[in-house]
Amino acid sequence: MSFNNTGNVLPVMEAFYTIQGEGFHTGKPAFFIRLGGCNVGCSWCDVKESWDASVHPLLDVSEITGMVLKSPARFVVITGGEPAMYDLNPLVRSLKEIGAYIAIETSGAYELKGDVDWICVSPKKFKAPLMEMMDKADELKVVINHPSDFEWAENYASTVTNDCNLFLQPEYERFHRHIGPIIDYVKTNTKWRISLQTHKIINVP
Repeated sequence: MSFNNTGNVLPVMEAFYTIQGEGFHTGKPAFFIRLGGCNVGCSWCDVKESWDASVHPLLDVSEITGMVLKSPARFVVITGGEPAMYDLNPLVRSLKEIGAYIAIETSGAYELKGDVDWICVSPKKFKAPLMEMMDKADELKVVINHPSDFEWAENYASTVTNDCNLFLQPEYERFHRHIGPIIDYVKTNTKWRISLQTHKIINVP
């Protein structure tokens, strides 16, 4: 199967049923669809194996939807890599036909093609998000990897709507270095909440 830009086939690194571990929907059973391909290039990315789309199998959207149907989940998270690199309209339409509620996790660097229900934007310094994506964000999740990231997070918080949920999340490999300052910051700046990668704590994918 050859790759095309119609969105009818997509490079899928992995697809699995698990528990959403971070952000607004933490603790919710979810089916994850991780698409291959990313040129944002975060140095601390914990799924760098997703970057090269060419090493991941191309699956038809009907096949992907079929995998979701085999699970109890109707909460579906499309992630990556950078999933918004692709036209997601065919996949989203297929998933909605089975009654799925669809969330996406994106850097916001690309225009989103697909009528998803929940948009989590996690901006990265290596490729700036589009302002139109900041306007659409239901959730802003900023990974804290350096003390300067707090000011950087505030800059993006000023670009989202008043209804957007704001989260600060410690970079996992330096968790103990950053969690204390994050706690202190959130206690002082109460519009923010803390996101933890609880899936790593409870040892699920």
